[in-house]
Amino acid sequence: MTDYSGILVTRSDDHVATITIDRPAAMNSFDWDMCLDFQRVWREMIEDASVHAIVLRASPGRAFSTGRDVRKKESVSGSDHVWDMRDPGEWLGPKQNRCWKPVIAAVHGLCAGGAFYWINECDIVICSEDAQFFDPHVTFGKVSALEPIGMRWRIPLGEVLRIALLGNDERICAATALRSGLVSEVVKAECLWPRAHQIAARVAAKPAVAVQGTVRAIWESLDMSRSIGIQNGVKYTQLGNSQATARVDPEAIMASVKTFEVR
Repeated sequence: MTDYSGILVTRSDDHVATITIDRPAAMNSFDWDMCLDFQRVWREMIEDASVHAIVLRASPGRAFSTGRDVRKKESVSGSDHVWDMRDPGEWLGPKQNRCWKPVIAAVHGLCAGGAFYWINECDIVICSEDAQFFDPHVTFGKVSALEPIGMRWRIPLGEVLRIALLGNDERICAATALRSGLVSEVVKAECLWPRAHQIAARVAAKPAVAVQGTVRAIWESLDMSRSIGIQNGVKYTQLGNSQATARVDPEAIMASVKTFEVR
């Protein structure tokens, strides 16, 4: 098993990998070492054919993550030179690392600032009832740009601006996060990890080619116009459908349709 800085990676027999942000003493904040290691983690996930879906969670405590570890006077932008600085999301985010395996985020407690680098690029986000979302940048005189721009693709502009501009003065509770679409489900704290794994396992049980093609087509369309996105999507159905449909039994699927859930 690969050793990472502040990150735990486990795998289960149902093709689910679990990535745990593991710096509870530092509110699960990230530092430069973790940035570099997350890039390695995503590469590991891409290359491991046994992994079909991923759960992203954080060690128990007050926070899922409070973003960058401000106690460390170090850059997390790859350089101290102003024109060579890069978005930390290039290391932290699954989609910027071209990981098309679905990622289910399980958020508890405080989720602040740079934590949105992860949330913004996960495919399904659920949270516990104690979750609180906020972006403190402007409160400390810092421009809030990268995290809210990424968030803009998840929730309405008005919600993004409210989070970005109110800073430390307002925290978004789980119910508001659900209403705005930042999360798709709220569960009790003790149910958070089992529920995230349950969702991931159900996704992982489906043909990986179909799932990953779906994830890639949808995310790539965000950088395209509607018509170009559809044209690109047609190519992905032509490439992936013949492989994926060959791996399923339609009659068995229809026979099990009674097991669906209503959300």
